[in-house]
Amino acid sequence: MRAFARFIGAGYLFYLLLLLPNIVSFAGYLWAWWTPVAVATVFGSGLWLGAAGIRGDSRLIRTVAAIAATAYLGAALTWPLAWVGQPSPDRAGFWLVLFPGLAALAAAVAWPAGLAVGYLLVATVAVQVFNQSAHTDQVNGPLLPDVLFAVVFSLLFVAAAVMALRTGRILDDTRAASHEAAAHAARATARAVERKRFAALIHDHVMATLLSAARLGTDPSVSRQAKHAIVRLDELRHPAPDVDFDAGSTVTHLRTSATASAPTVVVCADLDPAAIPVSLPAEAVRTIGAAVSEAVRNSMLHAGEKADRSVTVRIRPGQLEVEVLDNGRGFDVCAVSPHRLGVAVSIVGRLRQLPGGDAVVESQPGRGTRVLLSWRANA
Repeated sequence: MRAFARFIGAGYLFYLLLLLPNIVSFAGYLWAWWTPVAVATVFGSGLWLGAAGIRGDSRLIRTVAAIAATAYLGAALTWPLAWVGQPSPDRAGFWLVLFPGLAALAAAVAWPAGLAVGYLLVATVAVQVFNQSAHTDQVNGPLLPDVLFAVVFSLLFVAAAVMALRTGRILDDTRAASHEAAAHAARATARAVERKRFAALIHDHVMATLLSAARLGTDPSVSRQAKHAIVRLDELRHPAPDVDFDAGSTVTHLRTSATASAPTVVVCADLDPAAIPVSLPAEAVRTIGAAVSEAVRNSMLHAGEKADRSVTVRIRPGQLEVEVLDNGRGFDVCAVSPHRLGVAVSIVGRLRQLPGGDAVVESQPGRGTRVLLSWRANA
């Protein structure tokens, strides 16, 4: 819509410059005040429409387009009332008769297609009829062919504008629906990761405790291990955002996120000894976990069957980084559309919505891909 507004505004500017001699030559046949007022309202509203297309929203553009269309039709209908001279022997048409299609384009932006086509018919017939009456019979051509030609010629541009605007609206709706579908898929993925996390909790603590009890019996270490498992299970009763992650549970969660898409992916942990007692916000860990899952999934889909993949988790005081690497096909990062949901929404968008989060995607054709996901406290 902004593009059409700018295009129409440029058309009004072009016609103003082109028709200045015509405007001056016919001014003597009209009331003295009519020409300045008509030129100011018709071309002023058209130029205003072009300016609205630079920074205005859709509501402003529609309003100004309606004003421009109304101004043209008002000038066309009041022109015969302002005519005070004799019919002109000049073969040049009156300046209003030369651009009804441009005003109809403004009508197409402002109103539904049916009203825009009706506007074109009324405006074209009016200016053609009045133009005939403003000239002598010696310079007038047949009225009906002139009207039909003007209507058909202008209708081509109005129909193209209507279809383009309708296509734009469909694309806007489709994009919004795609982002909503991506958000829904991200929520579903988060739930799946949570289920994987619960399974890992059962495996790493409950089953490990039971196996230890089977091997060691009543050894004190089994009792300590059982108490730790009970504490971890009790954490599930609290809302997930309220439960921070320590270094070990962070690695477990991220390992689960990665292996959810590729069970054989290699996950390594690089822990700073000073970060072992660290407490990481659950939102940061879960957000990075979801992005890791998407990055590994993309690698599985696009890197190739022979590609090797690895995930490295680095934990430092107040910092969490996850690097997802593969040596597969790679791609040109600059050539990827910003509307590709896998990268724009599920990885980069997700991390940049996280306070302190960031995501970097590096790749070259034939040289693999590197995805770096990071979070820093107080960033």
